[in-house]
Formats: sequence, C-alpha cells, structure tokens
Amino acid sequence: MKDDNYYMSLALKEASKAEEIDEVPVGAIIVKDGKIISKGFNVRETKMDALGHAEIVSIRKANKKLKSWRLDDCTLYVTIEPCIMCGGAIIQSRIKRVVYGAKDFKGGCFGSSINILEADNINHHPEVIGGVLEEECSKLIKDYFKKKR
Repeated sequence: MKDDNYYMSLALKEASKAEEIDEVPVGAIIVKDGKIISKGFNVRETKMDALGHAEIVSIRKANKKLKSWRLDDCTLYVTIEPCIMCGGAIIQSRIKRVVYGAKDFKGGCFGSSINILEADNINHHPEVIGGVLEEECSKLIKDYFKKKR
C-alpha cells in the first residue's frame, strides 16, 4: 500500500536531484488518485528564477498535465515546510492536502514561522500534515548546508 511515507521517499529522491546540481535539496511531488502527476525540485540558482522552488515547479507541471489551474483532490508532498510564496500557490491552486517532511523555522508558512491558514478570509484551506520522514528530510538539508560552510 502506497502511503505518505512512500510518496515522501519519492520527494526525497527529487530533493537529491537538486543537490546533485548544487541547489538547496528540496523535492516535491503531486499525487492524484494514487498516481504521481508531477515532480519537481529546486532550480532557483540553475535557472536564475526566484520562483524556482520545488513546489512551484511541481504545481506548474501538474497544471499543464491536468490542463487546469485547479488541483483539487491532489496531494503535494514536499521535503520541507513550504514558504509563504509556495503556500500562496498551494492555496491558489486549490491543492487538497499538503504533506511535508521537515519544519522550516525561518520561513515555513504552515505554523513553524507563520501560519497563513490563520487568515480568516482565505477561501481555501488545505489539510496540512507535517513531520513525515522528518528526520531524513531534515538531515538532507542540514548536511547540504554543512558542506557549504
């Protein structure tokens, strides 16, 4: 049975691809009806794109594949808690569920730094689950930055 741990392990593989090209190792996948519809990893440095976060990359690919900006009934798996930019994209794309690995105390928007879901007037509130394969996700990021210092 494919569960959150299974899909997060695939997001970790995407994060490793980012690390291979010297990007911050964050990976994301989007799943609908048990099928992976998109994958992405950070490409900010490689593409010189401030929007090149793993979540945005995977949302854009999913939009294209489904031929819709709406990603209802989709789950986004991402190795680190999304930032406020990505949180906004998640809300705007109507992703049903977000599952993340490690918390981001410096920029996470689902409770670690701020919680955008506390804004009453937002018209979509995804279900958010954190801490899935947290140790593995956290280690990948920490090890990357240790090497950089």
